[in-house]
Amino acid sequence: MGGSPLKRHWEHAEAAEADSLDPKGRPYNGKSLRMLLSNGKWDIVTIQQYSMHSAAPSTYDPYARKLFDYIKALQPQAEVVFHQTWAYRTDADGFGQIDDDKTAQNEKEMWEKSRAAYRAKAKELGIRVIPVGDAFWKVDSDSKWGYRKDSNFNFANPQQPALPDQTHSLHAGYRWTNDNKLGFDSHHASEAGCYLGGLVWYAFLFNESPTRVSFVPEKVSPDFAEHLKEVAEETVARSGK
Repeated sequence: MGGSPLKRHWEHAEAAEADSLDPKGRPYNGKSLRMLLSNGKWDIVTIQQYSMHSAAPSTYDPYARKLFDYIKALQPQAEVVFHQTWAYRTDADGFGQIDDDKTAQNEKEMWEKSRAAYRAKAKELGIRVIPVGDAFWKVDSDSKWGYRKDSNFNFANPQQPALPDQTHSLHAGYRWTNDNKLGFDSHHASEAGCYLGGLVWYAFLFNESPTRVSFVPEKVSPDFAEHLKEVAEETVARSGK
């Protein structure tokens, strides 16, 4: 369920607890959170804040704790972990909320503030953080590997099917839509971004080196894939320090 803050997930759970037949409590393809978590035995359950709210500490309370307690009541043996979301692409037209009436000014500030918020709440709950957001920033801020906006592309008058150079972008970026308009998604992960996130999860969950992963997505160049593996390994190794 995309674009859903922790608050919304908790409100759905509350609705289901009050009335198991209330449609508001069953937003997950007709199922409630209780129904999903009661199906089998879970080893890991991840939670995350909506990226637009991830850099605002106040948005985590009291919902992260309520969801944590709810999960543990249903799956007491499961480890609950935070998935640290990433900052938006450097050329985004806006960044995440950092206070009630303020937003981050750039990708770096969004990453810094969201990282701090995730880690502060994780410390309070006594849980670990999957550092995907840190891995994204490490790549994005690298002078060699980070994405840079194509200064030669005519954004004022684009001509289909031409697209700007988006080499090394971890975000979906520009695409032509079905109605022949130049669409832009600076929030969601590209194929390379999904790959990096998967490598971080692999290293974090299985305590294995992502350099052992042989699979490389078709749209990710071999040299960039090797760099992403190295970043994932280093980021996870440093996250425990």
